[in-house]
Amino acid sequence: MLGLNNAYVIGFTVKRMAITVTQLTAFLAVIRSGSVTAAADELVVTQPSVSAAVAALGRELGCELLERDGRGIRPTEAGREFAAYATDVVGLLERGRQAAREAAEIAARRLRIAAVTTAGESFVPPLMHSYGELYPDVELSLLVANRQSVLDAVLSHATDIAITGRPPVDERLITEPFHRNEIVCVTAPDDLLAASGGLVTSAALAERVWLLREQGSGTRQLNEQFLSELGVETPTLTLGSNGAIKQAARAGLGVSLLSRVAVEAELALGLLAELPLVDGPPTRPWYIVHSAVGPLRPAVAGFINFLNSSAVATGVPL
Repeated sequence: MLGLNNAYVIGFTVKRMAITVTQLTAFLAVIRSGSVTAAADELVVTQPSVSAAVAALGRELGCELLERDGRGIRPTEAGREFAAYATDVVGLLERGRQAAREAAEIAARRLRIAAVTTAGESFVPPLMHSYGELYPDVELSLLVANRQSVLDAVLSHATDIAITGRPPVDERLITEPFHRNEIVCVTAPDDLLAASGGLVTSAALAERVWLLREQGSGTRQLNEQFLSELGVETPTLTLGSNGAIKQAARAGLGVSLLSRVAVEAELALGLLAELPLVDGPPTRPWYIVHSAVGPLRPAVAGFINFLNSSAVATGVPL
């Protein structure tokens, strides 16, 4: 037994094998064809390179793998034993290469889209449907989250492209506008101020509760910036989604600024009413965002071109 007071150092060395795929391929070709010449023709290389590869393999294994058989060559007993393992290795590598190529082809066709909640819950799915009909080979996926999470996904390369209503200020990201984004102020359908039919000033809403999204949301930043610029301090209520804000506004709990695309259906059905603000925020664009690092993959560039196309601009109710 080794005690704590006894110091023993046991040393050993392990010889690292340097067997290459070229050696295995040459060895198996010689066995299949029965000669170095035929193996060289099969592999489209020179005879000396085949002989050198097989000789190097034998040195690594420490045994002779081939022997003369009349005018041909046959494997030795050691060669026959090793051939089965060599076949497995080369076969597995070929399968691995094929799997890698297939994965690369799938990755090249994959398009990962991220969208802020307003866009992801309204116009982005129809856009994806239209794009998918034009390019059925492209595999599409959609992440819907608040603005900060969407931008983080682009920065970490977890998504290829993002759609947001407010451009980021980050040199690692490229941003370009692609469509208008009209902002409206919504309230309950029985709001007397909305029923009057006249324009409304922000001062008239000073006592109203303003419905806000969670921190990190572009919709929240829009409302906060609007109130800050007007110098209006109002009570607020934070809700976790556009749907919750619409339900709260419908119930008369407050008012909020939302993108028109998020409330078109409710306004058309009379479930919400619009307060036409005299001093409301101007119409602004929706933005395409992608990484500034490296060239655009064809699938990404194709989708950006699709978003910017006149067909999309006229065919999607934005």
